[in-house]
Amino acid sequence: MATKETVPGEIRIFLNHIYEFKKGVRNMVLYTINKEYEDFAVKRLESQHISYLIQEVGTRKINLFFGKRECLDTIKHIVNRPLNYLTPEEDFILGSMLGYDLCQQCRRYCQKKENIMVAV
Repeated sequence: MATKETVPGEIRIFLNHIYEFKKGVRNMVLYTINKEYEDFAVKRLESQHISYLIQEVGTRKINLFFGKRECLDTIKHIVNRPLNYLTPEEDFILGSMLGYDLCQQCRRYCQKKENIMVAV
């Protein structure tokens, strides 16, 4: 009798992100995934000729950016440190590139700018 292999939830979500990218739902994806799945993810992206970047997040996780080459070329200039150290402007650009709601990004930007003004 054949055994049924269970696909981990993190991999199913990753594969859904690839599906959405290929269908044109988004131009770029950011997915934080356990490092144990890095080889699988990289092989899948490379086999489908999808550009990607990897950012280390501690010892057990990575941020996996993938999508259109021009988006990733831009990300190389913006995301050169942990995401929580991005300026409000960089955070706004990243969120917009990822397709987050523009009005929510505007509110988030203004809140971050206000917090900086209060801290100074």
